[in-house]
Amino acid sequence: MLSRLLLMRHAKSSWSDGSLSDHERPLNARGQMAATSIGATLTARKFAPDIIWSSDSKRTRETAMRLIRAIPGAQTVNYTSEFYHAGVETVLRLCGKAVEPDGALMLLGHNPGWAELHTYFTGQYHDFPTGACTVLTRKTGGQSDWLDPAAWTFTDLILPRDLES
Repeated sequence: MLSRLLLMRHAKSSWSDGSLSDHERPLNARGQMAATSIGATLTARKFAPDIIWSSDSKRTRETAMRLIRAIPGAQTVNYTSEFYHAGVETVLRLCGKAVEPDGALMLLGHNPGWAELHTYFTGQYHDFPTGACTVLTRKTGGQSDWLDPAAWTFTDLILPRDLES
């Protein structure tokens, strides 16, 4: 059974090469540092994911790789093109087709869908900048559907700007 659910928007991407498609834009230097910092913070706070389901864009792939390099132990990353700029309904439909994983799962994608997921699961709107990561914890005895917001308690919202020194 899933014990923790994390919703993360990719870290800040680079716009320096105008010839690249949106899908192929990499992280910029700030985004690279932020992804590593988020991974280290998730580890320090004991929120690190075991599994990451991610969009297949270049910036989400780079974010995932930097996260797992900062998190001790093995993590599994599964990429899906259907997460690329997906809305909340699409993400929920795709997740509903999958078997509920055990441990801690991170969903890694793009706005506006990930800001909508934050609102869906927490019941609260919050600005969801690049690199933002919502942490949700399964309620005790939570036998309900893992995609039901009632199954989760909002635990933390980690923002890269709060980690900058």
